[in-house]
Amino acid sequence: MSLLKNVGTIGGLTAVSRLFGFARDILIARVLGATAMGDAWQLAFMLPNIFRRLFAEGAFASAFVPLFNRRMKEDGDMGEARAFAESVLAVLLPILIVFGALAMVAMPWLVEYFAPEGLAEDGDSLSVAIFLARVTFPYLLFMSLATLIAAVLNSLSRFAAAAAAPVILNICLITALAYGLMLGEGVEARRAVAQWMALALSVSGLLQVLWLGFFMRRAGFHLSLVAPRITSGVKELGVLVVPAIFGAGVYQISRFVDLFFLSTLKVGSYTYLAMADRWNQLPLGIIGIALGTAILPALSRFLAREESDEAARLQSNAIELAMLLTLPCAVALFFTGTAFVQVFMAGQNFTAEDAAITGMVVQGLVVGLPAYVLVKVLTPNFFARKDTRTPVVTAAIALVLTIGLNIVLVPRIGVVGLALAGAAGAWCNILLLGGILHVRQFYRMPGRIMGRIIRIALAAAAMGAALWWLMGQISAWFTGSAMEKASGIAAILAVGFAAYGLAAILLGVLDRATITRLMRRQG
Repeated sequence: MSLLKNVGTIGGLTAVSRLFGFARDILIARVLGATAMGDAWQLAFMLPNIFRRLFAEGAFASAFVPLFNRRMKEDGDMGEARAFAESVLAVLLPILIVFGALAMVAMPWLVEYFAPEGLAEDGDSLSVAIFLARVTFPYLLFMSLATLIAAVLNSLSRFAAAAAAPVILNICLITALAYGLMLGEGVEARRAVAQWMALALSVSGLLQVLWLGFFMRRAGFHLSLVAPRITSGVKELGVLVVPAIFGAGVYQISRFVDLFFLSTLKVGSYTYLAMADRWNQLPLGIIGIALGTAILPALSRFLAREESDEAARLQSNAIELAMLLTLPCAVALFFTGTAFVQVFMAGQNFTAEDAAITGMVVQGLVVGLPAYVLVKVLTPNFFARKDTRTPVVTAAIALVLTIGLNIVLVPRIGVVGLALAGAAGAWCNILLLGGILHVRQFYRMPGRIMGRIIRIALAAAAMGAALWWLMGQISAWFTGSAMEKASGIAAILAVGFAAYGLAAILLGVLDRATITRLMRRQG
């Protein structure tokens, strides 16, 4: 299947999930608001997700997929690959159970340390936050198992089920919110909503495991529980996954750093960052995760067959496609993010002031959006070569820069400083990853691709200028009537698409030859 089709499949289904997540966060903003209970929920939601990304999503999948692919036979014999996956599952499961139990015990200290000032000082809200975190933590176990099954499906080029699975999470949370809306308003109602959402999160994890397991068996592959044993395959995975965990750990340490700095700010800061990140995650999830997921198996196969030219071509296509889709999204959100937050999230317990602060955080986050996507696109080049150490080093250097900027910016500009510091760290990481690939001759960007990226940037800049002018004319519409808000959103979409489309045509950003090249089968 071509890169464009793979990304379309993954990105399209991810887009559905993100839209459900978007609806979920609109409801969370309005029901819980930037309140102590809103921050308690966001903290309880972040903790298992941080550990999930540490143990499962990035580190595990990046190490597991190349090893699993190497054991797949071209004649369809999956015996060796199945035995490898079962041995990994047998070791992974008890580790997750023990870690989860320890985390449950340590949860009061963990939550109290990271709680924002107002929440930490309110004993009742703090106890609720601890309860929420304990209820949500089984999500880590379920999603780690789901990641293993998803990695198998992706290696079999069955991307759809894994890309669609997060929809289950959002449906569960939206259902809990819908029930919560019937409970009325006030502190007690918000507390009940948060508790139902915590339960729904863990249930959604179990449902995603069952969903993915069904499609894995439908693909003709099944896993059985066997006794834990350190096989040669498990040892090889451990050699790769430990540095990958440290690499992912560097990023997740930065998330804990964010939590630490958020704990120094007023109540509401967790919610501001979470709501702003939803807008950043729309293009990041649809484009970055889709590209990274799609190219890793193909890169692994090209390099295993020593087809370095094909691997380089795939990498170039992925970078070009990432910038073609991401740069206009980043520019558009920078100039219009506040308007979108005001239209979709402001209301009930989420005030106009909350929306304005969240809009500024969106601006800070999208400065780094192209870099966040490129990290997803470049790191598979290392993982496919079974090099999980280099991304550790680059991420660690970027983390040092991020922490330094946090120390300088957060006391001065609050939660917006967190967003800007993270964006700067992401760009630092990209410069290091790209430089190392170039020096090692793993990948050198052709002049043709660089020229196209420059033209894409110019087209996005032209669109940005048009949107900047437009916002100066219609900014009052976004706090007016429903008709004014709808007209404002329609104007943004019309002007943005027209300006970028015209500039893209004039600059030759996208033509028939480019589409044909991106549609070419990727091995």
